[in-house]
Amino acid sequence: MIEASVDWDDLNLFLAVAREGGLSPAAKTTRRSAATLGRRMLALERSMGRELFIRHDRDYEMTAEARLLLDELTDIESRIIRLTARPDAEENPLVKVSAGTWTTLALLRDIDEITGTPADIRLRFISAENILDIPRREVVIGFRNHRPVDTGLAGRKLARVEFAPYAKGSAPERWIKVLADTPSARWLDKTVGNDVLCEVSAPRNGLDLALAGKGIAVLPTFIGDRESGLQRVDGTIAELAHDQWIVTHQDDRHLPEVRRTIDRLCRVLQTQFRSRA
Repeated sequence: MIEASVDWDDLNLFLAVAREGGLSPAAKTTRRSAATLGRRMLALERSMGRELFIRHDRDYEMTAEARLLLDELTDIESRIIRLTARPDAEENPLVKVSAGTWTTLALLRDIDEITGTPADIRLRFISAENILDIPRREVVIGFRNHRPVDTGLAGRKLARVEFAPYAKGSAPERWIKVLADTPSARWLDKTVGNDVLCEVSAPRNGLDLALAGKGIAVLPTFIGDRESGLQRVDGTIAELAHDQWIVTHQDDRHLPEVRRTIDRLCRVLQTQFRSRA
């Protein structure tokens, strides 16, 4: 039976010394010095009132009582692991990504490139025009139109995003207005006012109407240039151009699943930017 006065950290160190067979090899796995481990094992023996090791020049030989303790602690360790295991431990790790309508649409077109084949991550795309809170882990990865300035955030610049008006050749010269809190929607409101064919609340519906030949939609060029049925009806809109950044938390960016996802997201978008007409 383990006494309540025993330091549980010392028991964890005991497991390392017992399994490694000595202080020096255990020092490598615990990142404690051999001298520290020696002191902690002596303190453990004193607190338990029993001898656990026969000390030799190069190794620590366990006593019979130490072997009983090792068996008991191994059983406890196994039970703790079972009790604290995540329910989804067998599933691919979840990575939450937020992006605006157009970036989400572009990424979903190459979803297999991002998840891997076979998939080794589980993506949750949150399509939102507002900025979700990365420090509070509303999402793990977010796309932004400016360099991150908040403490603890890391960013990678992807490419320059430009916007232009698009329509089918047979479409009437009337604008499709988007009622959303985005720079392009605000530009439309300021530029064309109420002289529009139709108002929609979702940016994607503007693309749908343009593809149906109903009017002119303001689209990012990485979307509009890939739609074979659309053509630019004017030049790019200078005041809407911006750099695109992919942002994550400093503490998360080195997690294997986050690192893989960021690399793949960047690769997909950069390929799309290079291949646009």
